[in-house]
Amino acid sequence: MRFINREKETAFLEEKWLEQKAQLIVLWGKRRVGKTELVKQFIKDKPHVYFLSENTNEKEQLHRFSQAIGRFYKEPLLKTRGFAGWEESFEYIKAKNRRFVLVMDEFPYLILSNPAIPALFQKAWDEYWSKGNIYLIILGSNMAMMENEVLGYRSPLYGRRTGQWRIDPMPFPSARKFRAGKSFTDQLSHFSVAGGIPAYWLQLSPEKDILKNIADHVLKKGEFLYDEVEFILREELREPRYYFALLQAVAQGKRKLSEIVNATGISQPVANKYLGVLADLNIVERELPVTEVKPMKSKKGLYRIIDEFFLFWFRFIFPKRGELEMGRLREVLAGINKELPMHLSIIYEKTAIEILRNHMDNFFPFTAIGRWWDRNEEIDIVAFNRDLDTILFGEVKWSEKPVGTDIYDALKQKAKKVQWGSRTRKQQFCLFSKKGFTASMIKLAKEEGVALFKEDKLISKSTITSGGSS
Repeated sequence: MRFINREKETAFLEEKWLEQKAQLIVLWGKRRVGKTELVKQFIKDKPHVYFLSENTNEKEQLHRFSQAIGRFYKEPLLKTRGFAGWEESFEYIKAKNRRFVLVMDEFPYLILSNPAIPALFQKAWDEYWSKGNIYLIILGSNMAMMENEVLGYRSPLYGRRTGQWRIDPMPFPSARKFRAGKSFTDQLSHFSVAGGIPAYWLQLSPEKDILKNIADHVLKKGEFLYDEVEFILREELREPRYYFALLQAVAQGKRKLSEIVNATGISQPVANKYLGVLADLNIVERELPVTEVKPMKSKKGLYRIIDEFFLFWFRFIFPKRGELEMGRLREVLAGINKELPMHLSIIYEKTAIEILRNHMDNFFPFTAIGRWWDRNEEIDIVAFNRDLDTILFGEVKWSEKPVGTDIYDALKQKAKKVQWGSRTRKQQFCLFSKKGFTASMIKLAKEEGVALFKEDKLISKSTITSGGSS
């Protein structure tokens, strides 16, 4: 298995290890995001006990934990007799007084086997471990349980952790390394399916093109990715059928709450509640224009699926499950091939923001970046710094022809409608294009300091200009 990126997360864990004192580290993140692999990479050269909780009863959990501790300390009796209770295991570890990493993976399953587990581990930390040198890592995929039962204010473990890190999906600049040496279009196409989830990239063959990978590893019944969305939703949620309806509506372009309600027939209060749950799972988000001053009171919110695989699955797979079950794979694949360029234009807009962040040194320090829209207009990228009274406007085009001056002229006109900053605010402009730019646009970019990106490469730098907002 290739281990890519996670430099910041690994550095964080290593720094805590070097402190030579007791640590209680909490790691959490959505399923398949790479938490376990990150921890395994960290502990591979350190003394450790790795314990994976399973969805079973407490007696079996304790027996398996006893075996893991017994193997580490080379105590045959522990492998057979085991500990009588959790507290006995905590006392045993304290008495040994050896520095090692204790990993409690999928901790929520342990809580499900006994709701008192957080209190038991709080006692272990307070009475046995906090004054020693143990390095305890608690991690889990159930976002709600980790945030409420481990990190939450009412959790017995609240205030005990010495560090925490939410493991998020990889951004495009990191995830694309799974297709190192391939074209930008190839990398973006695979990102539109696998997103920032390492486990999904590993399901796609590096030797196959995007359509072959989709056909062999996404559309084919029995493959890991074929049932992945259903597995996750049924694992995480009690009433998945409502969530399926909501996600399909959003994937089909129903982004306002009123549109989602009309498309699904689910009442507004219930839809609002369930969309909030999906947001907690990092599957959807309520997006607002980046310049909104009071986001909590804004009525401009639009929902979008931020998990690329979920977006791909609900746009292309879920509506065609009947056809796929009947073996009509070629017909479904032909439909995906036809619609894929339009889908990639959406993904390119999102990745352009990540690319721009990586080139921030060529502009100014962004304090916020995102999209902007009103009733009649929208701008793909707006970034700004209030202290500097500086704002950047960007347009992103995934088309088969070079971008001309007409796109730039339209962007400048839309920028005038953005109410932000002072009347003498400083402005910058950038354009992203799959196929590059016309000769006249390249010439104009040099004259007016417009930043031009061909795919992900900056080919023309920008300068800051002053310009009033209407």
